Amino acid sequence: MTTDTQTTAEIDGFHLVIEALKLNGIDTIYGLPGIPITDLTRMAQAEGMRMISFRHEQNAGNAAAIAGFLTQKPGICLTVSAPGFLNGLNALTNATTNCFPMILISGSSEREIVDLQQGDYEEMDQLAIAKPLCKAAYRVLHAEDIGVGVARAIRAAVSGRPGGVYLDLPAKLFAQSMDAEAGRKSLIKVIDPAPRQIPAPDAVQRALELLKNAKRPLIILGKGAAYAQADADIRALVEKTGIPYLPMSMAKGLLPDTHPQSAAAARSYVLPEADVVMVIGARLNWLLSHGKGRTWGGKSPKAWGGQKFVQIDISPQEADSNVRIDAPVVGDIGSCVAAMLHGINAAGGNWPKPSGDWLGAIDQRKSTNIAKMGETLAKNPSPMNYHSALNVMRDVIKGNPDVMLVNEGANALDFTRSIVDMYKPRKRIDVGTWGVMGIGMGFAVAAAVVSGGPVIAVEGDSAFGFSGMEVETICRYNLPVCVVVFNNNGVYKGTDVNPTGGPDVAPTVFVKGARYDKMMEAFGGVGVHATTPAELRAAVEEAVRSRKPTLINAVIDETAGTESGRITSLNPSAKKK
Repeated sequence: MTTDTQTTAEIDGFHLVIEALKLNGIDTIYGLPGIPITDLTRMAQAEGMRMISFRHEQNAGNAAAIAGFLTQKPGICLTVSAPGFLNGLNALTNATTNCFPMILISGSSEREIVDLQQGDYEEMDQLAIAKPLCKAAYRVLHAEDIGVGVARAIRAAVSGRPGGVYLDLPAKLFAQSMDAEAGRKSLIKVIDPAPRQIPAPDAVQRALELLKNAKRPLIILGKGAAYAQADADIRALVEKTGIPYLPMSMAKGLLPDTHPQSAAAARSYVLPEADVVMVIGARLNWLLSHGKGRTWGGKSPKAWGGQKFVQIDISPQEADSNVRIDAPVVGDIGSCVAAMLHGINAAGGNWPKPSGDWLGAIDQRKSTNIAKMGETLAKNPSPMNYHSALNVMRDVIKGNPDVMLVNEGANALDFTRSIVDMYKPRKRIDVGTWGVMGIGMGFAVAAAVVSGGPVIAVEGDSAFGFSGMEVETICRYNLPVCVVVFNNNGVYKGTDVNPTGGPDVAPTVFVKGARYDKMMEAFGGVGVHATTPAELRAAVEEAVRSRKPTLINAVIDETAGTESGRITSLNPSAKKK
């Protein structure tokens, strides 16, 4: 007698994770291979996903986070267990703070060993550590739950106020197998992961009445407004009301920085003088002096300046976090702006424009400040200072408005933000809410991967040091990234001395005359040593044209910087100098 043997097709945990991601339109993973996820990286690539492998997990995590900001889909960072997880956790927490949708997926030790603390390889209760530092955290123990785990992570990352999510996958999960058909049926395609949240009509009307009666109104645009991708409606709202606006750094380009209603060049005037301020996708945190104090015309550091606030935000808890919000409008920014615009359009030609006195006073200060800036930018000192070097970058971005600009540092950040104009939305990405160093190369890699176009990363030499080894990653993937390192020999400046007269240099001083350009050359990219604006201009323009991985060592006067940049007030020791 013969027996027919039928082999049932099976699928393992590796492929279920990959198929769950692909089912939800995720086609790129940023990470670093190692135990227990090395095979997952190989299989993901074999299944057609792009696997961008970094030299350090923090940089991979930063890449995933900014990819989430640019695409409105959660960026995926994949790490090994324990130390790799902890490296990625810094980026995950930063993503949550900045409201970037990101999922950190880490392999981990088996639960039974972790719970009994039996000393497994890289043993750590990763879920418990991640929970207080991100928006949500989940662990999957069984192959049939992978679809649910991935779906929950996606929803948590992008719904409401976006943020970072941790997904814990123990090593044993990957080898689990189940019937292939049942496995694929267990996967979930997430429907409407970030549903619209429509603002209440009375909230919209309250906000419109406050704006309509304002004598000196102001609009502040934050990176949440840029994330929303409601660009046309935001521009229409600004232009139809005629209200001057102030963009936060990652909102630059929502309207061109050269737009006549931009009040950026008169920031120190409009904040204390405005009577009604509408905040769209920005938080009244330290970046806006908490909405009070002398920046806002208050008579003491904690005093209100008397402004009334309209705040558009998806989180009702954000209202009244620092000052009274007179007209909170709660909902997703696209829906809120559309509702506000509808109310303005309904008024026909009866919507009042801001007073000529208010607009005239702003224009006068803008003209004066822009003229002063022009005089400063026209100078050509030797060696270069920040202004003469950034005058070059300003011209390059003006001539190439589609280029993505990544920016970090202290002085390199502050000066670039105020000097280099942006012309299109989401073309400037920087340190964001935490002001954290080290985002540069991760952001630059993801910006190139997502946009497919040239990227310029303007870096302080200190900031570059946090992620500089990723120039090898840039070369390995042949990405069109031009890194410009403003080299002034140290943190803030290179002039500090050891007060003891001992052989060690001061803590803020680096190797004099360092050649960062040689790092890029070591991996096959283009390295340029630039000491004049003309050399810098030629090198940057060639990098944009050629799309070759390039690093320009731009030598800056080591005395040009200011300690702590524009946040000296937060540095107790610097204030005494």
